[in-house]
Amino acid sequence: MSGWAKKRFWTETTVAAVEGGFGVFLDGRAVKTPAKAALVVPTEAMAKAMAAEWNAQDGEIDPNTMPVTRSANAAIDKVAIQHAEVADMLAEYGGSDLLCYRATSPEELIARQAEAWDPLLDWAAEIFGARLKPVAGVMFEAQDPAALAVLSQEVHRFDNFELAAFHDLVGISGSLIIGFAATRDLQEIEALWKLSRIDEIWQEEQWGRDEDAALEAEKKFQAFENAYRFFKLSNS
Repeated sequence: MSGWAKKRFWTETTVAAVEGGFGVFLDGRAVKTPAKAALVVPTEAMAKAMAAEWNAQDGEIDPNTMPVTRSANAAIDKVAIQHAEVADMLAEYGGSDLLCYRATSPEELIARQAEAWDPLLDWAAEIFGARLKPVAGVMFEAQDPAALAVLSQEVHRFDNFELAAFHDLVGISGSLIIGFAATRDLQEIEALWKLSRIDEIWQEEQWGRDEDAALEAEKKFQAFENAYRFFKLSNS
């Protein structure tokens, strides 16, 4: 079965070991990616998570309720054929990492950013030997090329499935360092998400909660959490 069916047509959803990993089967028919590649994933835990998503479909199939399957499709149909390009794109976040661009006022926000973000930069310097420097304001300031090269090497080490997850961890948070911190369980995933939203939380405290913005933030957190789960499943 390839692509997304419109309605549920199968009765039994199963998982089985196949060449190269594990696959999901609907009434004995192997699920394929939208590009018609074999949907083979590296761990049984990931395959079981996908099977649970397929099994939960009732009537109309909703891809939005199947984040593990969607990420696996992306890993196979997109990342696998352009791994180096995706890794390079994500590594570029290090040159303009969210954690490095600090407010110039008020003092309370400056202090809050430093308290939240400096330990993450210190951690990256200790773990990777790559020191990124914070700057005041939004004007671009180049980082140490040697530090960026080290971080880039770390990104390129991820396999296709890990990189698919890392893509969302970095893109949603706006921070290469927060993405690395998530993959290494430096803090709980919700805590890391909140660290990426220091500025937004500050604005809410000053001007009140915007319901539309809050709803969008909740959607982004769910996607961030899904990416973290997919990364862990790729190594289960």
